[in-house]
Amino acid sequence: MRAVVQRAQGASCSVEGKVSGSFEGPGLVVLVGVTPTDTPKEAQTVARKVANLRIFDGPGAYDTDVAGSEKLAEARGKEVSALDLGLPVLVVSQFTLYGDARKGNRPSWVRAAPGETAAPLVEEVCVALESMGMRVERGVFGADMQLSFTNDGPFTILLEF
Repeated sequence: MRAVVQRAQGASCSVEGKVSGSFEGPGLVVLVGVTPTDTPKEAQTVARKVANLRIFDGPGAYDTDVAGSEKLAEARGKEVSALDLGLPVLVVSQFTLYGDARKGNRPSWVRAAPGETAAPLVEEVCVALESMGMRVERGVFGADMQLSFTNDGPFTILLEF
């Protein structure tokens, strides 16, 4: 399983002009790709890593109070996670993360899981994040989505499990 984690300032995902998920202010955009051999274990691992990645500045760096005062006091003066700050996550499935263009000019998708395998595992990532108390916005699995966000930094990390 691969996840591209991007620190963002606002994000929106829409399908045919209708917004499926969005947030304003700081948060994470996570693109998730699944292989045929991935299991719920990898989905849980991705969720834990996404939630706990310490890639945000301390609370004083943001214009808005993004978490309760107890969390702010704990986080002051160090890099903190989206979970620490109570920030939202937009999760979008993306089979193209497993595109292989090493030979020729047309990517091969043989390393990407079929929809019936991938969809429940992407949802498992979302449910695991929610079980940690995170607000999770979602793309629409298998749809032609338009994703709009401002990459903050830019700050992008590739996770692979």
